[in-house]
Amino acid sequence: MQPTRQRPGLVPRVARWCVEHRRRALIAWIVLLLAVLGVSSAVGTRQANQFTLNGTESQRAVDLLKRDFPAQSGDVDQIVFHARQGQITSPASRARIAAALARVARLPHVAEVTSPYAAGGRAISSDGRIAFATLMFDKQAPALPKPAIERVMSAAEQARTPDLQVELGGAAIEQTQNTSFGTASAVGLAAAIVVLLIAFGSFVAMGLPIVTALLGLGTAFGAIALASHVIDMPDFSSELAAMIGLGVGIDYSLFVVTRFRENRRRGDAVRSATVVAMDTAGRAVLFAGSTVIIALLGMFVLGVSFLDGLAVASAIAVLFTMLAALTALPALLSRIGKRVERRRLGTPDGAAPTGVTVSGDAATGTGFWARWARLIRRHPWPAAIPGLAIMLAIATPALSMRMGLGDAGNDPAGTTTRKAYDLLADGFGQGFNGPLQVVAQLPNPNDAAAVGRVATALRETPGIASVSRPQVSPGGRTLVYQAFPRSAPQARATTDLVKNLRDDVLPPVARESGATIVVGGPTASSVDFTHVLSNKLPLFIAVVVGLAALLLLIVFRSLVIPVQAAVMNLLSIGAALGVTVAVFQYGWLDGLIGADKGPIESWLPVMLFAIVFGLSMDYEVFLVSRIHEEWTKRRDASGAVVEGVATTGRVITAAATIMVCVFLAFVLLPERAVKMFGLSLASAVFLDAFVIRSVLLPAVLELTGRWTWAFPGRLGRRLPRLETEPEPRVAAEPSEAG
Repeated sequence: MQPTRQRPGLVPRVARWCVEHRRRALIAWIVLLLAVLGVSSAVGTRQANQFTLNGTESQRAVDLLKRDFPAQSGDVDQIVFHARQGQITSPASRARIAAALARVARLPHVAEVTSPYAAGGRAISSDGRIAFATLMFDKQAPALPKPAIERVMSAAEQARTPDLQVELGGAAIEQTQNTSFGTASAVGLAAAIVVLLIAFGSFVAMGLPIVTALLGLGTAFGAIALASHVIDMPDFSSELAAMIGLGVGIDYSLFVVTRFRENRRRGDAVRSATVVAMDTAGRAVLFAGSTVIIALLGMFVLGVSFLDGLAVASAIAVLFTMLAALTALPALLSRIGKRVERRRLGTPDGAAPTGVTVSGDAATGTGFWARWARLIRRHPWPAAIPGLAIMLAIATPALSMRMGLGDAGNDPAGTTTRKAYDLLADGFGQGFNGPLQVVAQLPNPNDAAAVGRVATALRETPGIASVSRPQVSPGGRTLVYQAFPRSAPQARATTDLVKNLRDDVLPPVARESGATIVVGGPTASSVDFTHVLSNKLPLFIAVVVGLAALLLLIVFRSLVIPVQAAVMNLLSIGAALGVTVAVFQYGWLDGLIGADKGPIESWLPVMLFAIVFGLSMDYEVFLVSRIHEEWTKRRDASGAVVEGVATTGRVITAAATIMVCVFLAFVLLPERAVKMFGLSLASAVFLDAFVIRSVLLPAVLELTGRWTWAFPGRLGRRLPRLETEPEPRVAAEPSEAG
């Protein structure tokens, strides 16, 4: 009896068109790539690093200064001088420093330069060897053009001699020290090529995922540049997108090529093998890529504009690499598909190599993953309990995670900002690198009583080393104090000091004097940024997990799978944070990694969750969809788990190895935040693939058995139907001429 054929889904229809019109499909991609890159080159990339934290006290301080005291609303940086021989007050040093500061003061965007020798200043260290000039720009650091900052640096550094060290520090100067991701990307790509070559044993098969990923990623770069004119993006958005897009793009193509090779070993012709691969692995790619995009765009619920641009750029990279895997890859496979198979001596073209099952029953396979799957089937509890214990143990350090923003003290040792930071700390104390900007708006102009109360309260606060004289706005209504903590900017004591000033010290003064008093400055902004993200992180997690669980519920018609996926993905992220805390906060392996101890960057848990949750869903979907496919065919829950692990274990671990190599390559870069990001992503992917998907997930599904696929019929009838695999073939289809 001839089986009833259902209308094919979108993915196989698109794949069939790309196969039948492969030349048109590939030409369309090349035209799209050239057009997008051409337009983006013509209009350029708009880098908007000016981001706000609406509703925070540090933002209110900035707004007050802009309105009432524009001269104090720009970024304040330092030019630091160190006399290697003699005193900084010697006539020769004074002459060189004065000439350099005069040059700086005449440059665009420089509002004011205060000499260390100014009367009443405290800008010379007690030993007379270190001094600093205060450099005030007319805008906040993110709004300053990079060339203007570089001209300031060049003018100041003209004072440098063998006996006079000149370094610059501050937020504006930091912007000139952008990270170059090119070397790390090249290392990651080279590692991916090696892994693919080992996995496939064929240069052609290795090249297909690389070419497809680069085609999608190249188009994404142009699209990101165009999108930067619509939404504000940090200047490193493209580099971050490259890191993510390269990893997922290779992974998506790897899954499709692997399924194609499997179909060829079963005897399918090239055209049929391509369409069937897209009808199975291609559907999973579409679902997994969509989940990654949803997780990334979920960062919009945080309401932090800094993260919105990163989310859009990363989502664009995932979108185009996914589209390339769904359209360009089948066109390429249909053209050179016969050349992607591993050649073995004595094995005819298209025949199954030794140890590979063509019947589809992994229970009879002799490969490692078939044996591993049968081992877990026999001992699910001994697999589940140690697997869970390992993940929980690794995640334990995350319970003591302290978030904050790194400062110049974490910059690479050879940078001018790090040298300036160290000189200021040596000459004036650790807290000098993170002054708090206390802004007071008086009820009456030049209210001497209010001025005195604010100054007295600040000087008497424990943890404050010194307080500058107030600078008064032209109207006499706004005062700006610089309060220098005793502790370093990223120290917990400094965070506690900011909270103490805001909650306990300054509110009574404000009530008594009638003044409005806010604490701002870069250090306070860091505290506010961390507070905002910490408060909104639970909402973000709930939204992303909820949407992903709903999609899994609809696709797999299972109550167990969404819960299992949510719990295990959270385990992966928790363990990755545990590794990150142990290395960067506790200082384990600091000699090997080359990073100083300090807090975890406050944006990292958010970015890590968005990216890793999406990537974890990749492996979840690829494995579970294969298990579900086998369950649908045979209604044998245990056999379906064995078949799923046996057929996807190798490709999932190979894909994860590529991801780990790509992400670990970024640990080679000198910047602490980039090292942290790369290690956390690499740890998450490794643990997810080699512990969660290889041990915990199959063990849990073995234990739940047929209950895995139990689903209320009434609920199933009300939900829309989405599929990650086609309807099982009831009868074998005849091979096409290939």
